[in-house]
Amino acid sequence: MSLLEVNQVSKSFGTYKALDQVSLSVPKGSIFGLLGPNGAGKTTLIRIVNQITMPDQGTVYLDGQKLAPHHISDIGYLPEERGLYKSMKVGEQALYLAQLKGMSKSEAKAQLKMWFERLEIGHWWDKKIQELSKGMAQKIQFVVTVLHRPKLLIFDEPFSGFDPINAQIIQREILRLKDEGATVIFSTHRMESVEELCDHIALVHKSKKILDGNLTQIKRAHLSNRFKVGIQCESRDQVLKAIGEKFSISPTEFKSVYQGVQFSLQLSDQDTPNAALTELSRFGMVYHFVAEVPSANDLFVQTIAQNSTSEDS
Repeated sequence: MSLLEVNQVSKSFGTYKALDQVSLSVPKGSIFGLLGPNGAGKTTLIRIVNQITMPDQGTVYLDGQKLAPHHISDIGYLPEERGLYKSMKVGEQALYLAQLKGMSKSEAKAQLKMWFERLEIGHWWDKKIQELSKGMAQKIQFVVTVLHRPKLLIFDEPFSGFDPINAQIIQREILRLKDEGATVIFSTHRMESVEELCDHIALVHKSKKILDGNLTQIKRAHLSNRFKVGIQCESRDQVLKAIGEKFSISPTEFKSVYQGVQFSLQLSDQDTPNAALTELSRFGMVYHFVAEVPSANDLFVQTIAQNSTSEDS
């Protein structure tokens, strides 16, 4: 079941078309990766969901209801461009923003205490935002975004400004929020974060959606029956020649504690991995036999390239 439905949404700014009949379905309780190159239309779509701007055409539904002003309290939005008041104290500002989301002062204080203890930032309460580093201020804005426990959380480049340790902390908290029932839309250029976090993805390019679905299923559909192979042996050249007479292979390299031959093996539709592994074991100890599964980055680059090629032809 979907929490957010975007149906045939289009948006133009003058002669520039930012979105062209984009439709998305974001499942409840999922982390949904909204991907695309700079200028693809992602931010425009996020602004429409947040009702910062309105679509020219199409409709948006949140939890089965047509998007309306009262849904603002059901959404938490962390924009790429942060918006904290630099001269205000951290605690004062966090309380103020929490009350704008409809929380009482006492409820906000209790929730903020819990979050500040969890992220070990309680000693920041009386500091001014301008005294904090970019990463420290980012933590405050993250807390303010999730504090009122909205149904839908939208994070636009949430790891910008974080060192690896704090990025891991925020990533852990995003997963915990999902486990507690939140639905997350996650826009980023960090493909390793997409791999670790996202259940579903949509790829937008030049104002149009060109790919979407369950990330695992998309990867499975793009499998090429190719494997990376490592065999420990003595006569490297002879082994490669003999294997090349039986299979289609090409050079490749990967890190290993073993020495021997390494190559990429392309199986035909008639070959099975089990049969190939049995045959390869005749040449030495097979220490590496791994299917080449496309990464999120591979899918991103390949799909964009294919779409650009089809537009040019």
